[in-house]
Amino acid sequence: MRNIAVIGYGAVGRETTLRLARRGDTVRIVQRTAPKHTPDGCTFHAADSTDTEGAIEACGGVDTVICCLGFPYDSALWKHAWPKALANLIAGCESSGARFIFADNLYMYGPQTSPLTEDMPLTTYGHKPALRAEITRLWQSAHDAGRVRALAVRASDFYGPDVPTSVISLFAVARLLKGQPALLPFAPDQPHDFSYVPDVARAIVTLVDAPDDAYGQAWHVPNAPTRTLREVVALAAQLIGVPPKVTILPPALSPVLGLFNREVRELGEMRFQWDRPYLVDASKFGSRFWSDATPFDAGLTAAIAFYR
Repeated sequence: MRNIAVIGYGAVGRETTLRLARRGDTVRIVQRTAPKHTPDGCTFHAADSTDTEGAIEACGGVDTVICCLGFPYDSALWKHAWPKALANLIAGCESSGARFIFADNLYMYGPQTSPLTEDMPLTTYGHKPALRAEITRLWQSAHDAGRVRALAVRASDFYGPDVPTSVISLFAVARLLKGQPALLPFAPDQPHDFSYVPDVARAIVTLVDAPDDAYGQAWHVPNAPTRTLREVVALAAQLIGVPPKVTILPPALSPVLGLFNREVRELGEMRFQWDRPYLVDASKFGSRFWSDATPFDAGLTAAIAFYR
C-alpha cells in the first residue's frame, strides 16, 4: 500500500486516482475545489498549487506526488502559473521526501519532422512549447541537484471517456452521437498518434511502482498503432452506426474566429502538430515496462458508451 497525492483531478487525475484506489493505495486528491465524488479510500485536500505554503503542505506525509494539473489554454496564464506551480510542488517533495511524477504533454519538442523521442532537445519555439521546455528544466535540474527524485510521463493528444478537451471525444464522438458531423479544427489526413487516457494513467501507476533508476528522465506513453484523425473518426462513426460526416474548420477562417475565441487563437502556434505526421516513439517505455496500448476500437467503444 502506498500513500499518494494526486495534484489536479481532470481526466488523467481521475483515472489515475481510481487505479490507485482500486488496488488499495491511499490517495489524497488535491485541488482548489472538492470533486463531486471522492472515491472510496481517497481524501480531499483543498490547495492551490500556485500558493507556495499550500502546495508544500499538500505534499506532506506522502511517498509520491503525481502532478496531473491542467490550466486553461491561455499562454499568458501558463507563463505565470506553470513555473510557480512546478516550483512549489518540487519544494513540497523536497520537504517531504516524496518522489515527483509529472503528467506532461509533448509540446516541449516543438516542430519536428521525425518521430518524437525522449532525448530530443528542448525547443525555444512559440509561447506554450517554450514554456513547457522551461518547466521541464525545472524538474530536471531539481532531480540533477539531488533535491527530489522526479520524472515526466509524456502523452500525445488525449481521448477516451469523460475527456472534455479531446478533439476525438468531444468534437467527434459526442457530435456523431447527436447526428452531427465531427467538427475538426485542422486538416485530418496526417498520421497522428493519440493517447487513451486510461493508458496514460496505467503508465503513471507503472512508474509509481518503478525503482529510483527510472527517475531523472522522461517516458512516452505507448499508443495504439498510428492512424489519421479522419480514420479514427470513421471508425467511431462505424461503431456508432452513423455516416462518417466531417466538417473541417478552414485555415483561412481560424484568424477570424480567433478574434472572438481565445482557444481558437491559441491553437495557431500548435499547427505543427497537424500539418505533418505527428508520431511518438514509445519504445523506451515499451522495452522496459509494457507496450500493449488499448486498441482504437476498444478505446472508442468506451468513449461512445460514456457520451451516449
